[in-house]
Amino acid sequence: MSKKQKNNPAAKPKPEFIFQKRNYLFMFIGLACIALGFILMSGGGGDDPNVFNEEIYNFRRIRLAPTLVLIGLGIEIYAILLNPHKKKK
Repeated sequence: MSKKQKNNPAAKPKPEFIFQKRNYLFMFIGLACIALGFILMSGGGGDDPNVFNEEIYNFRRIRLAPTLVLIGLGIEIYAILLNPHKKKK
């Protein structure tokens, strides 16, 4: 702090948000991936509880949907750790 700022109590530093527009953009993308993964995971049940439905074991529910959820969580972690104040070269 300079002497001018120490002597003038009215000169307070401007508060800034921790996250900027870029952080929120990546957070929205990660949230969309997670939501899409859960949507793809849903369904597969049968109408009759006495009849087993093999659709619950298809590629979409076992591989694709959980992978999308994990990718979305990774994007969320990246969005939180992203430093928006870092200068681009």
